[in-house]
This record gives sequence, C-alpha cells and structure tokens, in this order.
Amino acid sequence: MLETQGISKNFGKLSALSDVSFRVEQGEIFGIAGPNGAGKSTLYNVITGIYPPSAGKVFFEGHEISRLRPHQICQHGIGRTYQIPTTFHTLSVYDNLRVGATFGGQATAKIHQVIDFLNLHARANTPAHSLDLYTTKLVMLGAVLTTGCRLLMLDEPMAGLSIVEIQAFLEVVRRINQEWGLTVIIIEHLLDILIGVTGRMMILHDGSLLYLGTSQGVTQDRRVVEVYLGSYQEASDDRD
Repeated sequence: MLETQGISKNFGKLSALSDVSFRVEQGEIFGIAGPNGAGKSTLYNVITGIYPPSAGKVFFEGHEISRLRPHQICQHGIGRTYQIPTTFHTLSVYDNLRVGATFGGQATAKIHQVIDFLNLHARANTPAHSLDLYTTKLVMLGAVLTTGCRLLMLDEPMAGLSIVEIQAFLEVVRRINQEWGLTVIIIEHLLDILIGVTGRMMILHDGSLLYLGTSQGVTQDRRVVEVYLGSYQEASDDRD
C-alpha cells in the first residue's frame, strides 16, 4: 500500500534520513521505532508532503506522491496525527471532526459514524480546549478518520497517557484496523507497546534503517540490542 524507495532528507549539512526503503502492506499494523533524533517524525513529514525528499520516492497504492502537497496527499487517502495533540481549541468536538470531514469531502454521516465509534457523544458540544489529554487525542484521531483515509499514520499517540489509557487507545487502534479495514503505521518510542500491537516493524538509527522485520524478532537483533534496547530497558525500569 505504501512504499518508500531510497528516501533521504537533508537540512543543510545535516542528514536527517539516509536511503530509507520499506513497504507497508494493505491491512497491516506496522511499527516504526528508534531513539530520539532517529528520523521517525522526519520520515512521516516526507511521506505526508510537509518536507520534500532530498532524494528518493514515495508511492501510495502504486502512484508516486513524492512531490504532492500535504492536502493532496491527504485527499489521496493518507491521514496522520501529530506527536503534540493538535485541535482547533475554540471549536467543539463535533466541529473539529466536521473540519476533517469537509477537508476529505465526506458527508455528515461520517462525523456521526466516528463519534459513535469513539464514544464521543457526551463531549460532542464541548470546546476542545477544555478536554483532558486522552480525549484530545481521540478528537485528533477522529478528525483524521472523518477525512475517509485508508492509511492512518500515528505519531507517538500514547505519549503522556497512563497505562490504562494506553491500553484503551491500543484497543481503539486494533478496532480501526480490524473493523474499519484501515492500514495503520505507528511511531512509538517504547518497543514493548509496538511489539504487542504490530506484526512488523522498522527501527531507525541516525536517519538510517537499522532493522526491518517481524516485531517478535526485533529483540533478537544484535544491532538493535546494542543501539536501542539499553535506553528501552532503562525506560522500562523507570516505569516499574
């Protein structure tokens, strides 16, 4: 469904991405992980048209989208969230979702479908600025879903959530994949979360592809253990 071929991105003399190639198959939940500064969000920004690639190409459903603008890529069927929750603060939850539906050319019925799915009825008329973090993330997700996207790209959606909220959000992601048939890509810093929800994943390090394979096999890769799992283990110990 999505393929990158030799994607590189330079900012002056800084190489943020170097020759990154991978594929995401239709219907899967695919994970992307790596230490801070590995190039994860930069890769998202290249795929979704925020940054043009310095080299390489991006294909979606067989069509090259490397030089399209962000709104064109969205209207092709790719939707994304951001690491920092982004809503229209002065608008209600309903109107935030309506913005997504309007942008994606969807009917009002799509808004009600998403509200039902995310159980946002009680908050539909609530201004977005008064929402808690978890609900804000659901509204941001809902606005993307109302565009009618077929590929959903999530950028560290569990950041800042409690363990209970993380599990609830993961269940939402699984349902989006299974019940709605959306292909999902998730950037997440903690490997245990990705291993539990994805079938395959990619590890980036210093802008380059370090690992691409099954999620269960990632902890057996010596390079990943050396480069990444030390900080992962420390993070797990801190949470314990």
